[in-house]
Amino acid sequence: MSKVFSKKLNGIPIKIGIDASNIRHGGGRTHLIELLTAADPIRDRFSLIYIWGSEETLRLLPNREWLIKCPVVLLGSGFLLRMLWQVFSLGRVASKSGCSILFVPGGSFSTSFRPVVTMHQNLLPFTFEEILRYGFSLLTLKWIVLRFTQSRSFRLANGVIFLSNHASSIVHCVAKLPKSIRTCIIGHGLSRRFLDLDATLHNSREIKPNSSVTLLYVSTVDQYKHQWNIVEGVALARERSNFNLKLRLVGSSYGPSMRKLMKAIKKFDPEGCWVSYLGESDYSLIHKHYNDADIGIWASTCETFGLILVEMLAAGLPILSSNREPMPEILGDAACYFDPLQPELFSENLLSLLESDERRSILVEKALERAKLFSWESSATETFKFLYNQAIHK
Repeated sequence: MSKVFSKKLNGIPIKIGIDASNIRHGGGRTHLIELLTAADPIRDRFSLIYIWGSEETLRLLPNREWLIKCPVVLLGSGFLLRMLWQVFSLGRVASKSGCSILFVPGGSFSTSFRPVVTMHQNLLPFTFEEILRYGFSLLTLKWIVLRFTQSRSFRLANGVIFLSNHASSIVHCVAKLPKSIRTCIIGHGLSRRFLDLDATLHNSREIKPNSSVTLLYVSTVDQYKHQWNIVEGVALARERSNFNLKLRLVGSSYGPSMRKLMKAIKKFDPEGCWVSYLGESDYSLIHKHYNDADIGIWASTCETFGLILVEMLAAGLPILSSNREPMPEILGDAACYFDPLQPELFSENLLSLLESDERRSILVEKALERAKLFSWESSATETFKFLYNQAIHK
């Protein structure tokens, strides 16, 4: 570490350890990347951060002189080996590194090291209605196991960070968290590159009959995402109007859910004329999909936050969103809401939005204004403030 850097940090007492053993993909990885990119050791009152994870995850993190990346071969392996590393190695390496506090953004932990702050990022294990969508499968077993392991971790932690009020209320009820545990609500932030889009394109464009309209749904194809219902709803809207509707689906997929989606596409668009499944997109390029779309869609029935919702706000997209919480908590009045289990109602809401240029324009204005509420700098500041307070009050 440079002498200048050390001098600036003189008097800042804490070192932070981060267990990234369960951060492997998706929103959890994005959160960690953005959080560390926005971190500031002077503002956030830490001297060093040690982070343990797989080589693949650590390679994606920013390079900072205060960030000590500690790759662990076992953490690129399966769940059992990662858990064993947590049990037998995590506490030892955190103590040896002189950490003042351990942050576990992946939720579950098994270590005697204290204090520990963990983070809740997956609501699915805490909602049996959603778990049952997976039927008799290994994933069902996985969600049930996670329900117990994460509940235990939250009860044993010194502090827990939640992404939304909705998620906090569900987990408090299911996990029966004691009142002694300190908790806080810190939502995801927003990368500045999403604010660089020419949102006036969506604000000023008129949509007339026979116009080509691109509908965009960015999300993993999964049991609680209901892409097949959106395909059916768009098909109904196409039958009832002269709009040339195109549905673009972007995201990775879960096998059984992908088969349901392909079945719906074959039924409602057998010629492959208007539904496009583009697969998983590089996150660094995802903003280009928003810029090419006319309307954003979100049909999930189970979320802790929904980072993509915030990105669509910043893109200035008129949004048709699921009416399940926490979507209204995140989007407020900057979206039109529908029941994601009823394609008929989705179709009606879509046509209503398409037929009113004024309504779309109002939604765009509200979306851009609401997007200002989210920033990774703010999220990072609040996160490290919470970690600091738990470290000095242990």
